Amino acid sequence: MDRALVHALQLDGRASFRAIADVLGTSEHTIARRYRRLRSNGIVRVVGLLDGLRFGHTSWSVRLVCTPDAAGPVAEALARRDDTVWVRLLSGGTEIACGLLAGGGQDFGGQAGGGRDFAGRDGEELLLKKLPRTPRIVAMSAHATLHMFAGWRSRVAVLSQEQAERLRPAAPQETDISLGGQDHALLRVLAKDGRAGYGELAAASGWSHTTVRRRLDQLRSSGALRFDVEIPAQALGYHAEAWLWMKVEPSALASVGAALALHPEADVVAATTGPTNLMAGVTCRDTGDLYRYLTDRVAPLDGVRELETAPVMRTVKRAGALLTSSTA
Repeated sequence: MDRALVHALQLDGRASFRAIADVLGTSEHTIARRYRRLRSNGIVRVVGLLDGLRFGHTSWSVRLVCTPDAAGPVAEALARRDDTVWVRLLSGGTEIACGLLAGGGQDFGGQAGGGRDFAGRDGEELLLKKLPRTPRIVAMSAHATLHMFAGWRSRVAVLSQEQAERLRPAAPQETDISLGGQDHALLRVLAKDGRAGYGELAAASGWSHTTVRRRLDQLRSSGALRFDVEIPAQALGYHAEAWLWMKVEPSALASVGAALALHPEADVVAATTGPTNLMAGVTCRDTGDLYRYLTDRVAPLDGVRELETAPVMRTVKRAGALLTSSTA
């Protein structure tokens, strides 16, 4: 039942408990109780994510090598920023990998009580000024994402096709949309809790319940806003996560990227700039499974010249806003 609930939320993060219960053949009370238990135990969280690429921003993957005493605090500081999308500690805890958004032509509106952008110019300042000047960071590289072959897909798929179709929302229309300060207030709440009620969203934005409902529909139908489900891989029985950086023959980049995207172990696959041109995040049952994946599935791919693997030691930020102990 828990896995079915997670699958339902991955299809539509804001689906009502009643709708999910109808599909699963149980009571609304049962679904609500199970969700609250999973949420309070830190196993499941629905988050609202803005598609920054729609507003001219560039997605960057940044690798940092720190002194042993600095990696943890630097990772935590990065995770608290609005412009970082994910943050992970790698390779014995001395290396950090993080994703961030930089550039872009639209101001997403200042934070409540402040004047920072939601992302974009803050990300540029972080890349160009702050990180290179941080004393305890001994090496840094940044790789712009050029093409996504696969991105953060689900590892929970237990509903039938008929059940999934009953919950899956309509495909977005990719229409133009602009954002203002009240949108930003909505997004900050949704980044912490994608299932926040209309009352909470109305209080944050200053809009009425009806306006909030209509604006959320507009943001979703345009493709600007999507909802994701955070769930630790360990909760699903996976205990070996790693990032792969590959040098691939340019003529084989598209075919290798497409092949990796078909692997169930690959969570995200992207072509990037830099000395390596293909990046992948993978999840396996254990280290033995990871070894077999690298030797049996990745190694035979034609065109891969070099492969670097870094195990994930700790996920500091998975998606959305970082929750402190007081807000978790």
